[in-house]
Amino acid sequence: MIVVTGGAGMIGSNIVAALNAAGRTDIVAVDDLTDGTKFRNLADLAISDYLDKDEFLALVERDAFDKIDVVFHQGACSATTEWNGKFMMEVNYAYSKKLLHFCLGRRVPFLYASSAAVYGGSAEFREEPEFERPLNVYGYSKKLFDDYVRARVFPTEHSPVVGLRYFNVYGPREAHKGAMASVAFHLFNQVERGEDPKLFGAYDGYGPGEQSRDFIHVGDVADVNLWLWRRGISGIFNCGTGRAQPFRTIAETVIASLGRGEIEYVDFPDHLKGRYQSFTQADMSRLRAAGYNGTFRDLETGTREYVEWLKAHPSS
Repeated sequence: MIVVTGGAGMIGSNIVAALNAAGRTDIVAVDDLTDGTKFRNLADLAISDYLDKDEFLALVERDAFDKIDVVFHQGACSATTEWNGKFMMEVNYAYSKKLLHFCLGRRVPFLYASSAAVYGGSAEFREEPEFERPLNVYGYSKKLFDDYVRARVFPTEHSPVVGLRYFNVYGPREAHKGAMASVAFHLFNQVERGEDPKLFGAYDGYGPGEQSRDFIHVGDVADVNLWLWRRGISGIFNCGTGRAQPFRTIAETVIASLGRGEIEYVDFPDHLKGRYQSFTQADMSRLRAAGYNGTFRDLETGTREYVEWLKAHPSS
């Protein structure tokens, strides 16, 4: 049996899809379906059971499960604009610690979602504490759990534990994320509504649309997760492409793919000033040194694929 928490979320459901493609359907998806629209992310996938996140944790605390092959812990509050620190720490930190210790006690491989948000105000993106400067409580919750793993787990003999610092993930099954969905998703929908795609104007030393991120397709993220699990590797790894590309590239690719639209630049919003990463680029040395030689889609290819997927799945 395989457990995927956040299984109805974007990354979790794509991990389920990758497991299905590999022939695995004995999957327990764990999530919170208070937002019932997320069911769409699982509707076309094969799982053996679904559990609410609170019910699942209660079963974990009672040690009620038989053999589990691996836990992909993707469940989290991922809203960088959420400032309820008590809620964030309960969901992202305390819950993760309980599940981690269950897996360590049962020697179950545990792969969890960290985030590039731990780097925040840093100009370097290497998996070292000196570069970790979160700008919001979400990034702090992820950094704190990484610190916990480094201090409490890695110095001891343990079953495989992996933290993946996701950079800017885009791709299928993210419609439920609303404002937190990727720029590619929002620009596609703007053009489909007959609007011009909108990007931020000049800010932080970058020209209009030139703020750059390391954008990684969610299919590549799922591939990295499965590869690390199958090799029993432990560590905290960046999960990006190693290439920063400007937001303008996404807009231009969406326009070219749909055959209409012209980029419109808007003033950078005051509420994001000082809390925004204008540039990210994952240092992928550690993952490559671990043996991962998979390729990553460039932004143009990934965006074109995603546009075609969105055209075929208009409600997703």
